[in-house]
Amino acid sequence: MAKAKESKIPPDKLALYEKLLATCPEIERKGAVHPYTSFNGNMFTYLDQTGTLGMRLPKDDLEAFLKKYKTILFESYGAVKKDYVTVPDTLLSNTKELKKYLAISYEYVKTLKPK
Repeated sequence: MAKAKESKIPPDKLALYEKLLATCPEIERKGAVHPYTSFNGNMFTYLDQTGTLGMRLPKDDLEAFLKKYKTILFESYGAVKKDYVTVPDTLLSNTKELKKYLAISYEYVKTLKPK
């Protein structure tokens, strides 16, 4: 019998992601090994195996976020996700500040065509 995959995400980063998601109870965390959130088949947050959080934002918010937090577009499996930002660790630790971006991300994904 094949062994179930285990998450390699640092427990402290996973706990911060869970704390963030708890600020918006209507958002359901999915994925046991690769935690993410989605709405109508469109993913809008993703916590990779290093504990780096990617968050999908609308264009104007994305550009402002990149500039304000001096970060880059999120990369997953060698591909740059053009509408995702890389959330800096310092911001991931600041649930109070980050939760507004989670709300923006959630509202944005609701406007996308269902998959």
